[in-house]
Amino acid sequence: MTKEVSDKLQELKIPELKSSLTSKLKNEVYKAISEIKTTFQDSPEGMKYFLNRYEDLIDDQNKDYKNKKIIATNCIYVPEELIYASGAIPVRICNGFYALDQAGANYLPAKACPLVRSTIGMIDNNYYPFGAEPLMVVNPSSCDQKKKMGEIQTKSNIPIYLLETPPVKDSDDAREYWLKSIIRFKSILEKTSRQKITKSKLKSAINKIYLAQNEFRRFNNLRKNAGIISGTEAITVINTYFFDDIESWTTHLNLLNNELEKKIQIKKQLNSTDKPRIILTGSPSIFPNIKIPLLIEKHGGIVVNDDFCSSTRFLYDTIAVDEWNMYDMIPAIAERYLKPSTCPNLSPNKDRGRKLIETIKEFNANGVVYQSLAGCHLFEIESLNIISLLRQSGIPVLYIEVDYSPENTGQIITRLEAFLESLT
Repeated sequence: MTKEVSDKLQELKIPELKSSLTSKLKNEVYKAISEIKTTFQDSPEGMKYFLNRYEDLIDDQNKDYKNKKIIATNCIYVPEELIYASGAIPVRICNGFYALDQAGANYLPAKACPLVRSTIGMIDNNYYPFGAEPLMVVNPSSCDQKKKMGEIQTKSNIPIYLLETPPVKDSDDAREYWLKSIIRFKSILEKTSRQKITKSKLKSAINKIYLAQNEFRRFNNLRKNAGIISGTEAITVINTYFFDDIESWTTHLNLLNNELEKKIQIKKQLNSTDKPRIILTGSPSIFPNIKIPLLIEKHGGIVVNDDFCSSTRFLYDTIAVDEWNMYDMIPAIAERYLKPSTCPNLSPNKDRGRKLIETIKEFNANGVVYQSLAGCHLFEIESLNIISLLRQSGIPVLYIEVDYSPENTGQIITRLEAFLESLT
């Protein structure tokens, strides 16, 4: 068989293969939604909007982003303010789909991180949220495996832009390097979207994101009332920000917050408050891979908070602007994405341990579960220092290595049950 004939046959198979992948992705979404609804039967009414958005995500007929400029992002480091100011919409494509993990396995070693494999699987199959094909994928150099994605030859023709991040954050050289990287990115965005980023557009974008952050911080504070909403649901709510319309997301989080405040006033809680209060840390949980928080809450614990870059750290830190001009706003944006960062790509990274202990005290947690995605070398190495620090502080901690496979839960459940029982 000639290569020409082989390529032609492959083209004929693509619709069939894509249909099969779509079916698998839908099954994963519906299964995760079903588990949430079954496990948390007294779920807040406001959760319906966020769960429905995941159904929209894999709806073949959804046209939410049709004819809109999309910039795909791949990390918490990507400055969304600049993307909005360029007339585009940021859509984060890190995902928790096992089917996309398997699809991306053709391009990466078996021991590679499943989050990176699933992202490659999405890019290779051109399966973006709402069918929105992006103008480019922004890929920060915060992770060695992600950094190499731009060199992998997939079927996609979407350009992958490497956003350079510094390996440290506390030196003048690092801050200057990062600021230059942000300025270059601004120029790339203007060329890609064909729209100049002006002072007024950037101010509007900063304020738009601030409103979302304000509701998120309110939501995060309400979670101190253990049982008012499960940690699994909270992570699910925040994950929808990845791809939802920002104004709609902010509006519906406001409604959910109002509902939660009323429940606190009448002391209606979803779970018994005598359950062990758990903080999650380590590699991020991204829908529909909500395995660990769901198992914790199914087997006797309650996740009161986390420090995931896909959840609590994603929207917590706001921009401090002194003067609304470009010379002040751009450095303020750069500072927002670097100064508060506790990403394990930074060395030294003492802020992460300090902030984690502060969160444990603030949320009155009984213990910590440190999850590390198999092949996620940064969080695997970082776990040594974090676990040592927690134990020195007298804080119980359980380390779990996990992947996207839905089949390896038996041993995890046994270890979680033993850990939770030790906290009671």
